[in-house]
Amino acid sequence: MTADRLGAEGLRAAMERYRDVLGMHRDVINQLNVYPVPDGDTGTNMALTLETVVTEVSAAGEGMSEVCRAISHGSLMGARGNSGVILSQILRGLAETVATAGHVDPPVLAGALQKASAAADEAVSAPVEGTILTVVRDVAIAASEAVEVGVDGLIQMVEGCQRAGRASLDRTPELLPQLARANVVDAGGAGFLLFLDALATAMDGRPLPDPPPVDPTAGVGAAVAGADDPHGAVDDVDGTRYEVMFFLEAEDSRIGEFRSAWEALGDSIVVVGGDGLWNCHIHSNDIGGSIEAGIGVGRPFDIRVTDLFEQVEHVESLVEAEIGGTVTTVAGEPVRTAVVAVSVGAGVRRIFESLGVRAVIAGGQTMNPSTEHFVQAVEQLDATEIVLLPNNKNIVPVAERVDGCTDAAVRVVPTRGIAEGLAALMAYDPSASADQNLSAMAEAAEDVATGEVTQAVRDTESELGSIVAGQWLGLDRQGLRVVAPSAAQAATGLLDEIIDDSHELITVISGADATAADVDEVLAWLAEQHPEVEVEVHEGNQPLYPFYFGVE
Repeated sequence: MTADRLGAEGLRAAMERYRDVLGMHRDVINQLNVYPVPDGDTGTNMALTLETVVTEVSAAGEGMSEVCRAISHGSLMGARGNSGVILSQILRGLAETVATAGHVDPPVLAGALQKASAAADEAVSAPVEGTILTVVRDVAIAASEAVEVGVDGLIQMVEGCQRAGRASLDRTPELLPQLARANVVDAGGAGFLLFLDALATAMDGRPLPDPPPVDPTAGVGAAVAGADDPHGAVDDVDGTRYEVMFFLEAEDSRIGEFRSAWEALGDSIVVVGGDGLWNCHIHSNDIGGSIEAGIGVGRPFDIRVTDLFEQVEHVESLVEAEIGGTVTTVAGEPVRTAVVAVSVGAGVRRIFESLGVRAVIAGGQTMNPSTEHFVQAVEQLDATEIVLLPNNKNIVPVAERVDGCTDAAVRVVPTRGIAEGLAALMAYDPSASADQNLSAMAEAAEDVATGEVTQAVRDTESELGSIVAGQWLGLDRQGLRVVAPSAAQAATGLLDEIIDDSHELITVISGADATAADVDEVLAWLAEQHPEVEVEVHEGNQPLYPFYFGVE
């Protein structure tokens, strides 16, 4: 027998099922990518947001107000990425309406969805049609219409919302040209519709939907299928390079001023919260200005910066690493200062271990290890002083929290990539103190010029002109530098951009997709163009990146 209304336990169960189904569909949602490089994290961000929600809901009291308060707080504090922040606002809007009513029935759900849609729209400074915002709005309209005609029960209403939501999602490519060009629907909208599936499961016990098969012609599906992860449409409609996120303690009356300052700095602006605490997200080329705007009205904290030009790992790596955090330790003689590093790729891990790293945490762009994973690694080592190599901009702020969570003296060398991590290890002295190592290793990491090669997964326009899916891209810290027809040509073109007369050593880390011919072509070019430069070649086995380079 289906339920005509849902109480606190039913809503708690719906959140748990939503967490479960987002985990099941995470990789498929990640593959709905409209950015030209093999990048994907909408599914991951939404899934991690729900992990925090469920953690708080599980500890909440039995009453509806307690459950709704946990949903609201958990979604605000756990939101990751643009998609996670918008989802948090949707859940907060739902929770506010349900808390007032004390139960969920058709009229309450209709009102909650309307509140959620309005809250999401208000959070985005420049709402874009064809995104999750459109899908939520269409579902809310369908719910209100169902109430007006006297829907028979809550489950029938949810099923009607599912049909309306799927139709809306299918229309998103008609509203957003980027989706049509990439042959995908909106990733955020797809993730939101799983909430309705979770709600139906919580009511009558029906199975959660299995994820669909990967479409090899869509998004990053082609890259995944050909190899033996995105931002959803809201995350990718602008061309700015950096994603800046932080929590902001500020008076509610000053948020309008803050929004205005951000509107002059970037796009994809989302500011959600209230009562003095706000979760803020922007895409901008001005990292410092974005943070200073927060300082101007209050206190930003938990600041996270992501380079949107950096690509993420193969879907298989996401599964292997379980969103980051798998810790591998290496036995050895006692040392004064031990090193913990984050890496992806079996070959890269072996290189790190050969250079003295005592613990490797699997992770990268969209599988960021948590503070808990770092603490676990530190506590497994027999050392009172530790140096952390996060090897990713996104992971640096997490690593910097570890010192306050353990008795060991922990220092962070803020390495932003694998090549920087390797350079830092060249200055590592296991007999020196953590502070001495921090100084020497940070200087070594900063002195190295880095680059990487990956493949475009769709046609697009760039600062270098038109890019066709399948072409190879060379990127460095400044962004896109080379577009070429082959991985080797992209690699040599990139090296030509970053090598100068001051350089003496080039480290080449070949990935799983680099052929022997590719490597030979790069080495031949280096021998001809820069015979005076020493070259070291390592097999990193990293996915989707045929080459990492470190130039010193």
